[in-house]
Amino acid sequence: VPVNTVNKQGFKNMIRSLDKRYVIPSRTYFSQVAIPELYEKCKLQVKTELSQVTYYAATTDLWSSRTTEPYIRLTIHFINEDFQLKSRCLQTAFSPEDHTSENIATGMREALSAWGLDERRLVCITTDNAANMVKAAALNKWTRLQCFGHRLHLAIENAVKKDGRIDRATGICKKLVGHFSHSWKARSALEKVQKELNLPAHSLISECQKRWGSRQMMISRVLEQQKALTQVLSEDKKARHLIPTWQDIDVLESVSKTLGPLLDFTDALSGEDYVSVSYVKPVLHLFNTSMLLMQEEDTDLTKSLKKEILCYINEKYKDDATQELLDVASCLDPRFKLDFISADNKPRVKVRVASEMMECQEETASCSIEVEPEVAETSHAKKAKKSLGSFFKLSRSAAKGDSSVTLKDAVEAELGNYLLTPSIDKEHDPLAWWKTHRVSFPHLAKLARRYLSIPATSSPSERLFSASGNIITCQRSSLKPAMVNRLVFCHGSASFSHVFLGPVAEP
Repeated sequence: VPVNTVNKQGFKNMIRSLDKRYVIPSRTYFSQVAIPELYEKCKLQVKTELSQVTYYAATTDLWSSRTTEPYIRLTIHFINEDFQLKSRCLQTAFSPEDHTSENIATGMREALSAWGLDERRLVCITTDNAANMVKAAALNKWTRLQCFGHRLHLAIENAVKKDGRIDRATGICKKLVGHFSHSWKARSALEKVQKELNLPAHSLISECQKRWGSRQMMISRVLEQQKALTQVLSEDKKARHLIPTWQDIDVLESVSKTLGPLLDFTDALSGEDYVSVSYVKPVLHLFNTSMLLMQEEDTDLTKSLKKEILCYINEKYKDDATQELLDVASCLDPRFKLDFISADNKPRVKVRVASEMMECQEETASCSIEVEPEVAETSHAKKAKKSLGSFFKLSRSAAKGDSSVTLKDAVEAELGNYLLTPSIDKEHDPLAWWKTHRVSFPHLAKLARRYLSIPATSSPSERLFSASGNIITCQRSSLKPAMVNRLVFCHGSASFSHVFLGPVAEP
């Protein structure tokens, strides 16, 4: 709620009835003291947390407020030492400059630098498919993953817009929703008919232009309530023209049959509390082998939609760099391993994983220097007898000369043992498995922390924009960008937020 709530008489009366001793801090206290202090406290704790991060991924997106002020958000994702997936919103920065790829690239690099994050530790950044975002990642020479949800949305929109029958049928659905949304009499009649026909007492769903799933839910609800809608509309002479024809129903059923099974995938891959990137390759395989595979009973429209969606998706994910990134992520997930990787790509994935395992070990070795304690010999010390085993010890120089071979053998053995272990259940948490088996597979566990932190979609950044919209309301449209950044950051760091509400008066 707005800070000026503390000045409203109703709020004051409520607090007075709760505790007459309590002195409500002023609006100025919250805006100039409490919120800045809370922001600095959360920022310090987040910086402390990030100082222990080895590798991280990122998501970013652009957003305009109610007052059309442009903001750019940067969120990072990482897996900590305890194998917990974490997300931290670093900034919601006011960006009045032109949103060119150069400005975006510079802004993101400056944001990482301000938080003390080495951009060389950035594994991947997930963005939508806007040209400026794509070029910005290329300018920074960052590995980029396209947002799966945005790509699926474009695939469906591309397939749907090619058939005029779908536009007419969905247009009828929108008019139906509008009629029952604006007429209390029509809604009451619909509820009555639903009871008579033993249909679920569900309301109609409106479509959101930016979410293809909302259109699918609208169509499904219209098909579910078709009998009730027809009966109510037929009794109203002015609304009879809204009754869908049998041709419209056939089109809606074909669209629903194609898009219905895809609806759950976008939501499932948009989470940020669990591993999602390793799902992309299995989902693409599922699309090609079952979900979008043409069936004999499919209508011509259903077959056409499936073909268009599948061709678009496969075309956009055929890039070698993207395929290799998704293959490595899938390989490091103990639920999938090499199951959904093509036979031609398996040797290449194994070589890359083994190479990066060796790199991880070399980085660890360069950061830690082993110092062996030396025992000073004195003239009074009794000379110890050599044991039989001491004759077989290698000298330090000999051991160093053979270390590369030993490391390579160890890496290959570790990778081979991992691939031979049975895959875990598809609904189990891969991070929990890695936490248990990190001792058995130490090099692979480091790679898992690196790659499994990548989000499959840019939804984490987009989701916080919803919070921004709840903060910059019509009554708070004059909030300064610095205050917006503080409020959104504290919202995203809710686990760190503890506000001091001021002193309590003596009884």
